[in-house]
Amino acid sequence: MEIKGKIVVVTGGASGIGRALCRRFALEGAKAVVVADVNEDGARAVAQEIKGIAVGCDVSKEEDIIHLVESTEEKVGPIDLFCSNAGILVTGGVEVSNESWQRIWEINVMAHVYVARAIIPRMTERGGGAMLMTASAAGLLSQIGSAPYSVTKHAAVGLAENIDITYSDQGIKVFALCPQAVRSEMTRDHEGGGVAGVDGLMEPEQLADAVMDAFRAETFLILPHPEVETYMRRKTSDYDRWLKGMRKLQARFIAGTSLKVEKK
Repeated sequence: MEIKGKIVVVTGGASGIGRALCRRFALEGAKAVVVADVNEDGARAVAQEIKGIAVGCDVSKEEDIIHLVESTEEKVGPIDLFCSNAGILVTGGVEVSNESWQRIWEINVMAHVYVARAIIPRMTERGGGAMLMTASAAGLLSQIGSAPYSVTKHAAVGLAENIDITYSDQGIKVFALCPQAVRSEMTRDHEGGGVAGVDGLMEPEQLADAVMDAFRAETFLILPHPEVETYMRRKTSDYDRWLKGMRKLQARFIAGTSLKVEKK
């Protein structure tokens, strides 16, 4: 899949991963890049830089997603690639308030559902299209220190799998983006990316490289940090051993000691 000549929408496009993707798509020759974000000033700044189009959008509201899709297709043209990228982090465990659980669920999971509802019927009617859903390595492994993030990112990966299984034969290509720590607003207050930065804090531009490689190979699972595949294999080969290792990593994180992972 090539980006040149395509119409692309990116939510969470004002900063971090989303901004890097918008810049890269423009560089790749996209016909149009729509930068969507609840931070409208930030979206306008990115759009101005890349000669794109800015749209204010709160992804937790289905009506905003519908407006984003309808306005883009009416004013710009049929969307070829929709990057459902916006997400948030809530730290803590099961004690996190119901309100915070609901908010992260709406943004990290339901936003993808709203996008799929709005765009898939249009794409299948015209013969195909593509969706990229930004999940996380936490959706394949776990996120120490954040039950809400782990749960919602697991759900996002599961949703991406289901959409691929259901609609691939109707021309819908799905990509699940699952990085570890990337320099962004989410990691700004966590030195070195926190516990997710065990393999280093990736720059958003590096992640964009990995995304383009996966697009060209049409690979469902995008792992900018290749170590994640190794961790997944360890998890599935011996679940109890993997859990024991994660508990040790958690203890080291709480103690503030080195989080460097031994490579085997």
